[in-house]
Amino acid sequence: MRLISSLLLILCLAACQRGGQKNTDAVRQGVIDHLAKGNYNVPGMDIKVANVQFNGEQADATVTVTAKGQTSAPPMTLRYHMEHQNNKWVVVGLAKETGHGGAADPNAGANPHGGGMPAAAPGVDPHGGKMPSPQDLPPATKK
Repeated sequence: MRLISSLLLILCLAACQRGGQKNTDAVRQGVIDHLAKGNYNVPGMDIKVANVQFNGEQADATVTVTAKGQTSAPPMTLRYHMEHQNNKWVVVGLAKETGHGGAADPNAGANPHGGGMPAAAPGVDPHGGKMPSPQDLPPATKK
């Protein structure tokens, strides 16, 4: 009877250890740890894992972030590529999109100050114009 109990305990502990590998809460904690390193006000954020695709020791997580208590602004969506290291999930970069486009821009949320970007003056390129061609540059002088 003791042998069966011991084996059952070992199997349960092994299952619990593997269960943390595909744990959405552990992925969320990894994202929180990553944001905290970036000096973000994590306690002032609602961070939710919308989707996780596990692939062995790696995962791609889609996370939504809103300010606590904010109901009118849409959430900011972030996609992270993560690895399971030392029994926890760690953000190692932005996840690659499977469709068209690239990874989500963490600065591409709604403007928290309201309004949009100011309009450029008429006739002014808002992107600063093109680089001049080499023929339009003054000749270089030798010293």
